[in-house]
Amino acid sequence: MKKIILAIFALTILSFAPQKEDAFDTGEYFKFRIHYGIVNAGYATLEVKDATINNKKVFHSVGKGYTTGMSKFFFKVEDLYESYFDKETGKPYRYVRKIDEGGYTKNQEGFFNQNENRVLVKDYKRKSEKTIVVSEEVQDIVSAFYFLRNHPNIDKLKSGEAISIDMFFDDEITKFKLKYVGRQDITTKFGTVSTMVFKPLVQTGRVFKEKESLTLWITDDANKVPIRIKADLAVGSLKADLDEYKGLQSPLKVKK
Repeated sequence: MKKIILAIFALTILSFAPQKEDAFDTGEYFKFRIHYGIVNAGYATLEVKDATINNKKVFHSVGKGYTTGMSKFFFKVEDLYESYFDKETGKPYRYVRKIDEGGYTKNQEGFFNQNENRVLVKDYKRKSEKTIVVSEEVQDIVSAFYFLRNHPNIDKLKSGEAISIDMFFDDEITKFKLKYVGRQDITTKFGTVSTMVFKPLVQTGRVFKEKESLTLWITDDANKVPIRIKADLAVGSLKADLDEYKGLQSPLKVKK
């Protein structure tokens, strides 16, 4: 389940970077339903709020992931991810990561110094802190989702082309690479939706079968909403579908 929650917060964000008009605003809300095979394993949510940091109005995104029903008894997950980022540049100022995944816990907060390209990480569980040098355009795992939804050339990508981004996670910078596959109409609970399809390149091994085991469907409209994620795991498969939304900048385009 740990990798599943990361799929929602990490893999949905890698197919984008900034556009002239924002694809989102305060009040946007997503809820994803996560299935492991035929089992409803849990939910993940993302919501955009307003906040103030150093007397400046910023976006505050809150992401939550949790197991439900019988899945909760077998492997309890309660994850909280937060990010505070600039309304103009999209650069992050602060992030929060507080998770409990089957007894594996973390309680961290990070503070970005954009002028010096550093992030101060406070680990409240271990009662420690450290400063880490980062790249100039680095994003945290949540802010990247919004920053990259505004890519000016997202509609111009050709099949086989890829996008990469520097992301700060687990006290280090990770470079994710996402390959564009093409366009596809898929059936959702909202109706038939035109999407752009991407395949994030992942590390093979205990969790994923191969490097292209993940597939991501993004709405082919102004909102660029991640509407479906599918993962072929070493054991079984997982699918996350958009179950509920509100506060979109533009109406979701649904074919009749």
